[in-house]
Order: sequence, then C-alpha cells, then structure tokens
Amino acid sequence: MEGECRWGAGPSLTRCPAPLAVLYRRLPPQETKELRLQPQSSEEAKAFVNAFLKLSMPKKKDKAIQDMLTRKAVVLEHYAKKKTKQKRKKTKGFTAKQRREMRLFEIEPKQQRYAIFLPLHQLWKQYIRDLCHGLRPESQPYVVQSKLLKADLHGAIITVAKSKCPSYVGITGIVLQEFKRVFKIITKEDKLKVVPKFNNVFSFEIDGFISYIYGNKFQLRASERSAKKFKVRGSIDL
Repeated sequence: MEGECRWGAGPSLTRCPAPLAVLYRRLPPQETKELRLQPQSSEEAKAFVNAFLKLSMPKKKDKAIQDMLTRKAVVLEHYAKKKTKQKRKKTKGFTAKQRREMRLFEIEPKQQRYAIFLPLHQLWKQYIRDLCHGLRPESQPYVVQSKLLKADLHGAIITVAKSKCPSYVGITGIVLQEFKRVFKIITKEDKLKVVPKFNNVFSFEIDGFISYIYGNKFQLRASERSAKKFKVRGSIDL
C-alpha cells in the first residue's frame, strides 16, 4: 500500500507519512545491482538514516530530527572546524650593544678616502634638485629651506660655520653617517671626523642656495627628522 511502511517483525503495519515511506523504501534489485549496493531491509535503512542525520546535525534532538523528516525537507548542517591562526614570530633585530660589538657602522681605514665618496655627493645633489623640483633663482627660499631641513644629508658637503669650540670651525667634508647627536664626515685630506651637533652651526650649499643647520635644534635621527616640524626663527644663539 502506498504511503505505508513495515517497521519491526510480525504482521502488524505501522502507518508512516509518504516522504518517510519513500526514504525507507527498498531499492529495486536492478538499481541495487547497477549501483553495486548491498540490499538492506527497511529497518536497516531506518537505522542508517537516523544515524546519519544525528551525525550531520549533532545539535538537534532526535524528536526535532523526526519532526523535520515528517514536515519538510532536511537541510544538513555543516560545522566547519575552526582554524587556529598561527602567530607569526617577529624577527628581532640587533640591539645597539650587538651592533657596536659587530662594528656594523664602522668604516674601514682603507675606505676612508674622499675621492671614493664624490659620486655619493653627486647623487645627493640630484636628489635635492628632484626634492625641490629644481633649484631656480625664482624659488622661494623659505620653501627650499623647509625641504632641505627634512632631507637626507648622507652625501652632502657640510661646513662647520660657527662653534663654541674653535677647533671645529672650518671643518668641511662629505657626510658619511648621521646619528642623533653627531655627524661623521670625510675631509679632502682623507680624515674621518666626528663632529657633534650640539653647540655647532653647519652650512651647506647647492646651486647657489646656502642653508644653515643649528645643531642644538637638529639632534634627531635622519628617519625622525622627516616628520619633524621646524619653526622659522630669525636667529638662534649657540
């Protein structure tokens, strides 16, 4: 009889809804043979379906699963496993002590020659021209000065114009390294000089423009100086 299925042994019949009858109906022998399936009784089919639904919907109770079977189509739930995010290990750089011990910033004596760094100075001049969009006579000095103060000075030829220590006045050379408190420059005599910024006034010239650096207000690293806002002052004492 359509719409009926036999559950359990014995002559008694238990009426069940049409969808369940179709679900638990035994496959015809021909289809079973084509699909290479082992024939199952209605009880075995019922047990398999219940176990499969319970595994697919672990949060549902048995009664709720049966209600879903009799009233509407079953939408199987999918529970994706939560992926644990692996924390990326940050690469730690060298400490200041380690850099000093490895002598990373030391220039070898055989490399301390003025002529070697002249090409660096030519590159720096071109860099400044590009930064200031060309240095022309009609360029506004204030705009040029503000850009020069934030520029990278590695490769610039600077001169100590004023100093509280007379022995520093007149030292001229190419900037090889700039630190927070000192400049390392190479002179034409191939001598490496370490000149402090504090209590010194420096000057450099490019294409007729002369810029002055007051070391007391310039004690910053090159990377920090690019974001620094310098105030315009008429004169600054040492």
